[in-house]
Amino acid sequence: MTKVNKFRKLKQENGTHNSFGVTLQVSGYTELNMMVSNLLKASIILLNEDARNLSSLTAVTDTNVVNLLEIALQLLPEEEMDLLDDLHKIHLKAL
Repeated sequence: MTKVNKFRKLKQENGTHNSFGVTLQVSGYTELNMMVSNLLKASIILLNEDARNLSSLTAVTDTNVVNLLEIALQLLPEEEMDLLDDLHKIHLKAL
């Protein structure tokens, strides 16, 4: 097993044994924003009672929604938001 390098998708995070990262390729912040928005919209739809009544897999649906929301949280570009706040303050001063 040590000679076989087939496990390439997960990248170990900071030398920890139980935390891994996955690279997600996007064309830019617009696509990233759309992905997060679509994950949130899908979660809203799945939490809608009418949609839930159409599914006999309520427990599975709950798990899926939690998973979608966790992914959306991880995709939000937090550090970049700080930069946008700073740029907005500069813009307001220039007015």
